[in-house]
Amino acid sequence: MDLKELSNAYMQKFHRRFRMSHSLFDRILDGVTHANNYFQQRPDCIGKQGFTPHQKVTAAMRMLAYGNAADALDEYLRIGESIARECLMQFCDTVENIYVAEYLRKPTQEDINRLMQVGASRGFPGMLDSLDCMHWDWKNFPIGWQRQFVGHYHRPTIVLEAVASYDTWIWHAFFGMSGSHNDISVLDCSHLFDELATGRGPTVNYVLNDKPHTLGYYLTDGIYLA
Repeated sequence: MDLKELSNAYMQKFHRRFRMSHSLFDRILDGVTHANNYFQQRPDCIGKQGFTPHQKVTAAMRMLAYGNAADALDEYLRIGESIARECLMQFCDTVENIYVAEYLRKPTQEDINRLMQVGASRGFPGMLDSLDCMHWDWKNFPIGWQRQFVGHYHRPTIVLEAVASYDTWIWHAFFGMSGSHNDISVLDCSHLFDELATGRGPTVNYVLNDKPHTLGYYLTDGIYLA
């Protein structure tokens, strides 16, 4: 096996273990390290070097990606339970502070125009994005809430409503509804159509079946774009 094959095998293994590419991991690592000095390696009170940025970020990502318990990382990363939890909290807060302005925002008019052009080129003029809800299992649910969060899956779940475009960019997320709700109920409780209901929706103009329209639409369930 030559060097290129070894590199490809490593990248595939890394993607399987961390559920992201190595370049994305490095980008997040550099971002949180520069934004929050908690992730920088620093000496303790006796001058001994503490945990590296890779250890702290990996601990947070492992718990997020696999739901690992905080005390399950001591053998893999040599990080104790309290430090692992602190890494997770610091990581989530830092990522939100860094990327909220870019990724946790509504689409601008320029974004909407671009999405409309892509949708029209694929045979869906007037389409904004794809919309769906999915159930997330809640493993350690409180017993007192069991019946409220058990729906047709017959186990406790929490519903995530998300809107994503063709490039997997998530433009909207609404999380926390109990699993006993269906998609229509979740959509009714979310804020996705709040601006549209008050007449402050995005500017959309397209012709469909020889009729002009000013309201966009979302694809749902089994008709997502390939």
